[in-house]
Amino acid sequence: MITQAAPPTPPAAVVPVRPPGKRRRPRPDLFRTLSRVLIMLIVIVQVYPLAWLFLTSLRTEQDFATGDPFALPSSLTWENYARAFETGDLGRNILNSFIVTMGANILIVLLGMMAAYAIQVLGFRLSKLVRGLFLIGIIVPVQIALVPLFIDYSAVNLLDTYLSMIIPLAGFSLPMAIYLFCSFYEYIPKETYEAASLDGAGPYRIFGLITMPLSLNTVVTVVLVNSIFIWNDFIFANTFVLSEDLKTIPLGLQNYIGAMGKVDWTATFAAVCVTITPLLLVFLVLNKAMIQGLESGATKG
Repeated sequence: MITQAAPPTPPAAVVPVRPPGKRRRPRPDLFRTLSRVLIMLIVIVQVYPLAWLFLTSLRTEQDFATGDPFALPSSLTWENYARAFETGDLGRNILNSFIVTMGANILIVLLGMMAAYAIQVLGFRLSKLVRGLFLIGIIVPVQIALVPLFIDYSAVNLLDTYLSMIIPLAGFSLPMAIYLFCSFYEYIPKETYEAASLDGAGPYRIFGLITMPLSLNTVVTVVLVNSIFIWNDFIFANTFVLSEDLKTIPLGLQNYIGAMGKVDWTATFAAVCVTITPLLLVFLVLNKAMIQGLESGATKG
């Protein structure tokens, strides 16, 4: 009996052993490096003015006047903040800006949500045309409404009131709010509304129990985006406010300009630091909700 010999086993592949301590260096990712550099530049551009503003608000008046305004302060003092409240009625200005901002945001959110709900969810004939007309309002400049509004406010005794600022600020912010709410409502599953309708819920109940709770992130986004514009508004307040008691922050900062145009810069910088702090704190706390609200309008949420 002849036994067939097994085929020869091929030699095992020799794996080269890399000497210890010598690892292959990863190739630098050019795109990632450029992205990091760009992000760092953006952060520096955004953070540096705030840091400079805060440091300048702590400098003495003589140090700022005689030294380099962009140099580090030689000494720090909190006297500028006390002088800021003494020179101008800063507390009342902050309160007035808060009232105007909150009142305008309430109108923007309620009217924007209801308009977007009627256009996008309920739907009606020519709803797309109505939405397009609202979006045209984004490109309308606010200056064209100053004279007509001033005449109308004079006729109905609305000059020098909170409403004289709240109404136009809310009106010019509505188009963007409606756009954001419509973009979000577009991706809410229709089955959710159909199931609620089968359970006997009407349009008002659906809006209150389904649409409003789902819109929380978008509401935060709308409020934060508009609050920056409303808090810093100067043109409407300067046109419709006539008394010192209703001056908002941008108008109140004019009190730091003295005779012959002399400006108390350190006190002014201290006042600006006080006025921007609430917005910064709110933005830092709610920035994640704002980002989610912006993403919900672009991706299916």
